[in-house]
Amino acid sequence: TSAVTIIDPFQNYLDALKSCFDFDQLRKFGSSGFSILFDGMHGAGGQFAKRVLVEELGLPESSLMRCNPLPDFGKCHPDPNLTYASELVKKMGLKSDGSADASTDASTLPMLGAANDGDGDRNLIAGAGFFVTPSDSMALICDNYEAIPQFAATGLNGVARSMPSSAALDVVAEARNIPCFVTPTGWKFFGNLMSSKESFDGKDYTPFICGEESFGTGSDHVREKDGLWAVLAWMSILSKANEGVSEGEALVGVKEIVTKHWAKYGRHFYCRYDYEGVDSDAANQVMDIIRDNLVNGDASSVESGDADIKFVDAVEFSYTDPVDGSETSKQGLILNFELGPSGDPARVVFRLSGTGSAGATIRMYLEQYEKDTSKHGISAPVALKDLADEALRLVQMEKTTGREAPTVIT
Repeated sequence: TSAVTIIDPFQNYLDALKSCFDFDQLRKFGSSGFSILFDGMHGAGGQFAKRVLVEELGLPESSLMRCNPLPDFGKCHPDPNLTYASELVKKMGLKSDGSADASTDASTLPMLGAANDGDGDRNLIAGAGFFVTPSDSMALICDNYEAIPQFAATGLNGVARSMPSSAALDVVAEARNIPCFVTPTGWKFFGNLMSSKESFDGKDYTPFICGEESFGTGSDHVREKDGLWAVLAWMSILSKANEGVSEGEALVGVKEIVTKHWAKYGRHFYCRYDYEGVDSDAANQVMDIIRDNLVNGDASSVESGDADIKFVDAVEFSYTDPVDGSETSKQGLILNFELGPSGDPARVVFRLSGTGSAGATIRMYLEQYEKDTSKHGISAPVALKDLADEALRLVQMEKTTGREAPTVIT
């Protein structure tokens, strides 16, 4: 005979979140001028959001949109990014590229905008007229960990990001003396770091936060991404930032928190170009061109197409796991650049996804560091356009694939 045990996943999950956050404080903040718009994208996370945000924290039901799970996700693509969460993006006063819509009055918008994907593990974060990239979100959570009870008492013993994510996290970790790891894409690599002590009798890296550029953020409370956890982390950061604000004063918003962070650490402009459905042979040829001409070639012989963008070198990313010693190779091709006249670093990463019979997706990740605060307000796609053009020229994208433009920019 066997027994079937029925559990309440809502209560179990709620207990996990309550071990991370101060629900009494969040409930108080929620009734003091804070507002949120949460897009469940008709996925599994919607009902959890209702339980936490409405039933536990007392926020109005109008804070939720598309939080009724549907088997076909309401015929939408449940991916929390600027393209597929377009309705939320518009309601937060943003254009499709993440820049502010000047025709919208930011004072009338929710303080925090958020979205979950189909199974609730990924997240999008935005403020009123202000989009937060996943890489910046992770860096901000790291720098403001004192606002989150899960970390406030002990601090962080480790942080990690996937290699294609921006180095915004690295800069904060170095300044705050927190061990930082750059891993291949895949949550299993973060899991090893979280389990270093209990499973491998190694160094304890918990408390721990981690994330990927593909809108995934998490901590060691579970061994997976957790979209609602990220939302409550941001709500906690906003609550802490507004502790000294008197009644009647304007609340400190997401934009103010992020721009202050950039002024301190510099901004890592970041976006991703996806070329979907590329002929597999052509996609592999692009990667071979990078390996032959740039990784294994002579960097000094590479002619620049832009006087202000100097090609430095190219490497193929590999990873030796510090916990179990396993090795992972061919995880992406990295082109490093130097920008003139500042000398600031920039890089472009190329990765292939889905090289099957239906074709391949070439992903190009663009990152450019900027310390000058007068340039921090430029939208990322505009700031990165010259870098993108130079990288596409070097890898002969249009000539090899026939593609004049990416399918999606996020």
